[in-house]
This record gives sequence, C-alpha cells and structure tokens, in this order.
Amino acid sequence: MTDFVHRLIEQYGLIAVFLGCVAEGESAAILGGFFAHQQVFGLWQAFLAAAMGAFVGDTFFFVLGRSFADHPFVIKLRGRPGFSHAYRLVSNHPNIFVLSNRYIYGMRLVGGIAAGFASIPVARFVILNAISSLVWAALFSSVGYVFGLGAERIVGQALHRHERLLIALAIGLVVAGLAWFVARHVARKERAKES
Repeated sequence: MTDFVHRLIEQYGLIAVFLGCVAEGESAAILGGFFAHQQVFGLWQAFLAAAMGAFVGDTFFFVLGRSFADHPFVIKLRGRPGFSHAYRLVSNHPNIFVLSNRYIYGMRLVGGIAAGFASIPVARFVILNAISSLVWAALFSSVGYVFGLGAERIVGQALHRHERLLIALAIGLVVAGLAWFVARHVARKERAKES
C-alpha cells in the first residue's frame, strides 16, 4: 500500500501541488516543500509548481471578475463575506492589494474577483500577481522544506521514506482541516459584521 502511495506522489505530486495552489493553496505549497525535502522531486520543481498554480489561480479569478461579471458563479462569489471589503481595498490600494491578497486566508477567491471588478489595468495586475506568486511560493515551499528537516530530526531515521510521506499526507490533511475551520470561523464573523 505504501509503495502505491509513494508512486502516486512521485507521478502526480507536482500536479497536485499545482492544482492545490490554484485555490487557497498554502498547505499544497508546504507539502510540496516537504516532499522536496524527502527527495520525491526537486525543491525548484515544488517552487515552480506552487508559483504557477498561484499565478494561474489568481489570474483566473481576475479574468472571471473582469469578463464574466454576470455569470452565476461570479455573482455567488460576490455575495460571499469579505467581497465588499476586498473591493474597497483593491479600489483604494490596488498595488498593495494585489501583492498581499494571497496572504489573507479566505480572501484569495473573492479578492481575485474584486480585482477584476476594479479599474486596475490588466498588465499591472499580471506583473504584480507574478511577483506575489513567486514570493509566496518561495516562502511556503521553504517552510515545507524546513519542516521536512525538523520532522526528520524528530521522527528520526527509523522510518523509511514512504512512511514519512504518509506522515506528510496526514499532516497536510490536518493543516487543510484547520484552515477550513478557520475560514468558516472568519466567514461567520464577516457575516455578523455585515448584518
């Protein structure tokens, strides 16, 4: 079983990091760094997959906001807590917003839509988004890599490589679960403020 999981991670791990980073993605970028430490793939590959996923995700939501404002999916996202706050921020401070939006958990999707609605030029958004994506990917991939160093010292050499990968998957699931819980809590607070 563990050999099967190991082969899956080797074959599809970078794709999973990319896809995970298209959405909120911190846990995917961290896991990418962790797997790079475990030598499943190179750190540069994890960094590149995370940066490309982050860039594509934010650009996708920007394009949705800019070109498909009347689509039911966009209308639904505009109704999410935090959209009006994100729109005010991007309208008043577009450069800072685009550079920092991905670091505010739960705001990335609505932030991309809000940026599409704002008057920020496409070329400026793309450049700022690329810079932000590269810095973000370097930060979170490095955190995962450093976490891999610490985990290896804590767990020791007693565990084989594939067992450490299973531990990493479990840790990733816990981090994703905690992030989901925090996002729900923040959304409830935002709804309470808007009421």
